[in-house]
Amino acid sequence: MEFLSQTYVALRGPTGAPQTPLETVTRLSDRLSPATLLADRRAAVLSLKGIARSHKQIVGEHALPGLLDIIQNDAEVDPDIGRAALECVHTLCDTLDTQYNLRDLGFVHTDRILENERTIHKLLALLADQDYHIRQCSCVLLTTILHNRAQQAQVYFLKAPVGPGPVVALLEESGDVITRDALRLLAALIRQSTEIQKILAFDGVFEKLFNIVTREGGLDAREHVEDALKCVDTLLRFNTSNQSYLRETGLPSLLCSLLYFNPNVQPDEGVPQEFALQFWNDSKTKCAALVLEAIGMLLGSKGTGLREGYAFTRLLIEMALASNAPTRLKVQCLRLLPANAAAMLPDMILTPYMPVPETNGEEWDRLEAATGIDALLELIMHGEYNGLDATRRFKEGMDLRGTAVAVFENFLREDRVKEAIVSGMLPPENSGLHARSPVTPLLFGLILPPSSPLDRANVVSFQFAAVLFAHLIRHAPQCKALARAIMPPSLAPMPPSGAAPSGGAFFVPADGGQAPPAEAEPEDQDEPQTLLQLLTEHLSLSFLSRSRAGLSEREQRECDRVICSYLSLLSQWLWEDPKAVREFLEAGGLGVLVEQLNQPSEVDVVIPGLCAFVLGLCYEFNREPGEITRETIHPILTRLGVDVLVGRMNRVRDDERIKVVGPDFWVLPCPTPQALNPTFIPMYENETEVWFDWAFVDFWKSNNYTVQRGLVADPNSASSSTVQSGEESVLVASLRDIIAKQAAEIEALQAKLKELSASSSTAAAVTTSSFDEERKALEASLEAERTKRSEVEKEQEDLLVLLDELSSKRARDKAAMREKGMDVSEDEGDDDEEEEE
Repeated sequence: MEFLSQTYVALRGPTGAPQTPLETVTRLSDRLSPATLLADRRAAVLSLKGIARSHKQIVGEHALPGLLDIIQNDAEVDPDIGRAALECVHTLCDTLDTQYNLRDLGFVHTDRILENERTIHKLLALLADQDYHIRQCSCVLLTTILHNRAQQAQVYFLKAPVGPGPVVALLEESGDVITRDALRLLAALIRQSTEIQKILAFDGVFEKLFNIVTREGGLDAREHVEDALKCVDTLLRFNTSNQSYLRETGLPSLLCSLLYFNPNVQPDEGVPQEFALQFWNDSKTKCAALVLEAIGMLLGSKGTGLREGYAFTRLLIEMALASNAPTRLKVQCLRLLPANAAAMLPDMILTPYMPVPETNGEEWDRLEAATGIDALLELIMHGEYNGLDATRRFKEGMDLRGTAVAVFENFLREDRVKEAIVSGMLPPENSGLHARSPVTPLLFGLILPPSSPLDRANVVSFQFAAVLFAHLIRHAPQCKALARAIMPPSLAPMPPSGAAPSGGAFFVPADGGQAPPAEAEPEDQDEPQTLLQLLTEHLSLSFLSRSRAGLSEREQRECDRVICSYLSLLSQWLWEDPKAVREFLEAGGLGVLVEQLNQPSEVDVVIPGLCAFVLGLCYEFNREPGEITRETIHPILTRLGVDVLVGRMNRVRDDERIKVVGPDFWVLPCPTPQALNPTFIPMYENETEVWFDWAFVDFWKSNNYTVQRGLVADPNSASSSTVQSGEESVLVASLRDIIAKQAAEIEALQAKLKELSASSSTAAAVTTSSFDEERKALEASLEAERTKRSEVEKEQEDLLVLLDELSSKRARDKAAMREKGMDVSEDEGDDDEEEEE
């Protein structure tokens, strides 16, 4: 009743007449003076709190200084008035209003609070107050100020007398509300402030955050876990000091435990099923992604050896290749995998799992164990779970296969590894003229004849097989020479994926079965085709299939993607390989290219441009003797028109399928480009497609100009690529610039050296002469001193001799005087005795 009475009197005024909001706020603001009784101040603050949201501007202009004084002086004395003042100020600084002018008022009031450091320091001190509500309201107000003006508030935090202790201690409270607010405060405080991140890390914030995670029950718990892990991510990202600090603690092993992975796993130990098969939901997936990011940052940070390095690497590989984790987590694992970790794959034994159909992911079958590299190739060739959803081409699934290609590329860093893989595709030695190569998964994907109609899963498998094989032979002359000796067996066209036998369309070691048998061949068989000849034949068949009438837009796009894969692989194989060019031309490749260039598509520019590029390669590197020479190709180029061919290649450069591809982005939305098929409707929602990988796009951009320049060269001229081509031209130009700069610097230094040598010679001569004169003067002075000293010593000797004679004479005189009876003084006698002694 007293509160209601005081509030009524404050609002009513002395006469009871109605007051405007300005008059009411002014009167209430006057009651905030320290001279007013505490109860009156409390009533005024509560009244201002009630009208602050409706009259934010008026309350902020007149009452904000008084409210800040109450926070400064009364909050610790009276928790009720302190809580009301904190909530009122929070309302004034709030920027979440629906009206933009009210949002701006929040920033204005925040700026007034930050005119000095008193309020921020007081709020930090109140975080350690004994009253729960004071701590909670101070935490919320600080968070709002940091969201509005983070930089200035962070500067004041660094100067706070209480230090970071209250913020860290706030994380130890167990209430849901205070824990949530403390995590939000911490997130706002450490945002874009490396210095504050370091201070809090050394004050034990990592331990407090992981305590929250474990206290809440791990990754399967409530929202506090995600907020705590986000703070850990912010503390580690772009902060090498905190990464090094965390590496030296015992907390990294906890990251493995959160995912049910043994941090002390040994190479010969298996992975428990509780890790491989877990129940996943959106919340757990987000938390696991944050844990994986922390693992990736610790693996990639510089410093001494990480104790959990092997466990982290094993965890990433197992989760990506042998678990039921969501696809986006598998993509993340492969992207975070260190480049040198790919070398572990051949020696690592994995146990893949396959979901049981129609169980909604609740039942899983364990497959036979396989090496890590076999599981990786199966993932690339088939897709996740042996191509279970390969026909849908969802973005996450395609991204997973594309990221796995990057891991395989890291595995091929050494040429000996490439040569070993290609050598595994060669026919057995001493097996006769008609020997065929063994069917490896990669070779099987390459030589599979195009079916009619094209199977969606097989198309993507061939595209990835072409990408993998291009990685093997690109810039590797020895591998290209070995690849020309591959003699693949004959295979019948593969039926659609729906009619394929169990185990998928491709053989992979993880299936546990045998390779699909090659067709039985008659005894009078012809000489087997090489892989390059077979690819040329399949390219011709693909063009023939594309030209059939009645194809739908979807079938046309499938054919176009297959053709682009053939052309991109062939272009990388034929580059700087004259023997492969001769074999390609003799297999009918020239006729295939010229036929397509004679009747190019006026809509899609990519295939004509690629055909022109491959034709230019054949002309540039056709340096081996054979039936088709450069003189044979030159008239064809003239008839087709060099300018026309160059124009088609340039149009490819501006196409979206080339232009938007990046090192980590070559899975494109379907259709790309949209303008090419405006009426095209994808078969599935969120469907994607692959046209070119980044390695080919980089190869194209580096060598396109060299091929264009070679088209205008005379048939008898030397190869322009041997003079300056692609990446070499850029490298040579940069080296020439460096040499020119270094030569100029050397000349300047030599000239300066000559000047210094001349000046030093003159200075040395002058210095030498002055030194000689000074030395002579010193020697003369020394000689004079020596002469003078010898004279003094001679005089001293003479004086000593004279003194000795005088002493002897005096003694004789005294003795004579005593004999004659004369008196001799005692002093003289004593002197004589002392002398005698």
